[in-house]
Order: sequence, then structure tokens, then C-alpha cells
Amino acid sequence: MSKLDSWIDNKLVQNIGIWIFVLLIFTMVIQAENKLITALAIIAFIIPPIYISNLKVLPLFFKNQRTKGVFLFCINAAAFTFLGVLLLSNFFNNFRWEMILNVFGGILLILLFGTALKLSRDSFIRRQEEKNAELKLLKAQLNPHFLFNTLNNLYGLSVVKSDKLPSLMLKLSDLLRYSLYETKETFVPLEKEITYLENYISLEKIRLEDQTDIQFIQTGNLSSKKIAPMLFIVFVENAFKHLSDSPNKKSKVFVSIQEANEKIMFTCENTIAETNLGEENLEKGKSGIGLQNARKRLDLMYPEKYELQIDKNNLMYSVELTLDL
Repeated sequence: MSKLDSWIDNKLVQNIGIWIFVLLIFTMVIQAENKLITALAIIAFIIPPIYISNLKVLPLFFKNQRTKGVFLFCINAAAFTFLGVLLLSNFFNNFRWEMILNVFGGILLILLFGTALKLSRDSFIRRQEEKNAELKLLKAQLNPHFLFNTLNNLYGLSVVKSDKLPSLMLKLSDLLRYSLYETKETFVPLEKEITYLENYISLEKIRLEDQTDIQFIQTGNLSSKKIAPMLFIVFVENAFKHLSDSPNKKSKVFVSIQEANEKIMFTCENTIAETNLGEENLEKGKSGIGLQNARKRLDLMYPEKYELQIDKNNLMYSVELTLDL
């Protein structure tokens, strides 16, 4: 989290900012000789009833103590109405009955505005916390899913006592180091994500040798961009998982990351076996966990700022993802 984000999330800073904004509004609308002093006096008067209402009275309505909450709300409004009339009438020297109605109306409006503001802020924070919790859960689901598939590959090589195993273990170590320690932030440098993909593709090249034509292309200014971590790997892993295995024809995997006009275009294509034709087959059961999580994370991290197109054509499976940064 950046320093700016920390300041924005700080409750004290938020409250000071709101009151400075209110002070500016009062200074512009009040008709008096000394606008600033008058505005400060009004703010000093309305601060106590608002905080009493928000911090002491409002929580009672969420604890099923509504009767007590209504009673204290009325006491709070009545007490500051009396105090307001007392000050406006110069300790009742210039008292008029309409003062009670005017001050009570003002106090009621202020309390309702303060309550609405607090409810809106709390609702926003709650939605953000729910979003962050869901993102953490999706990440927790994604990493074991990837590890499960990779360990399956390593197990197959260990059975035949392949000499590729040590190199694969080193690559896996680098992959796990990134997924465990480098992905804690909401966004990570795109360069690190690309390095992660390169390590994964290198691991697959060692495993597949000459059985598959693998290409990874990068174009554009990728050095200063940030994206959600572990986003592209889902599609790349899926491409290798569902590769065609025809002995007479070389399978293919093509991965491309391009940057243009503050947009990232990611493409992943692979040949597939006839038994895997159809997007629905590739997303069924356990094999679809990663794709489902990718869609959820995109909805959460890039709402209305991404386009995901998944197609099949002539035994080819294609994923095109565009992110608007």
C-alpha cells in the first residue's frame, strides 16, 4: 500500500478533510462580517451532536436496541436544540418561539446528514474488505491448484527416472518463490509476472523437449506497468495441460503479451486433442478451477476494464485478454 493510500484510509485524515470541506462551504454561503469565525463557531457547535450520534447512538440500531437508540437520538437532538436556542437568544433575552423549530430542524438535518455519511463510508469499507477477502481466497485456491498440476508432471518424470528432474525442480523452486513471496501485493510489476511466465514455459520446454513448438513473444513498453499477480499463468498452464498428443503432428503453444495505448493484450493459443474440443470441456470439474478463479479475479480487479475472449477453431484453443490500465 502506498503512502497516499495509507493517508486516504486514515480515519483521522478523512474526518479532517470532511470538516475542512464543510468549513469552505459555510464560508461561501454565510452572510456575516467575519465569515471564517462564524463558520468555525457553527462547526464547533455541530461537531459534538454528530459524533455522539454516530459513535454512541447509531451502533445501538445494529445491536437490536432500537428503542434505546431512538430515545438517545431524541435526547441528543433536544439537548443541542436547547443549547442552540440558548446561544441564539443571548440566554433567552431575545427569545422567540420559532427559534425552537428552526434550531431543531437544523439539528435534525445535520444529524441525518452525518448518519447518512457514516453509513455510506462504512458500507464502502465493508465492500472493500469483502472484495479483499475474496481475492485472498481466490489466490489461496489458485496456488495449490498450480502446484498440484506441476507435481503431477514431476511425479511422472520420477517414475521413469528422467534426468530432466533436477532442472525441473530448480525451475519449480523459482516459481514457488514468486508465488509465495512476490504476490502479496494487489498489483505487481508486469516484468516480474513475465519472468514468472518465462520460468514456467522453460519448465514445460524441458519436460516436452521437441514434442511441442513453444513461442513466447513480448512487445511494447512493459517495464512500467503493473497488473494483478498470477493472472496470465492460469491460461498458460491450461494450454499445456490440454495440449494435443498426436504422434504424427507437433503440438503448438503460442503466448504473446503486447502493450499499446495503456492496454495490455495477452494471447494464448494451443493445439488441443479432439476429446477436449469445446470451452465447456476445458472448464469442467477440477481442470476448470483456475479458469473460474481467473474470471472472478478479473471481475473484482478490472470491473468493466477487461475483455476476455475464449474460442476454439480447427483443433486450436485460443484465449485473448485485454486489460485497460
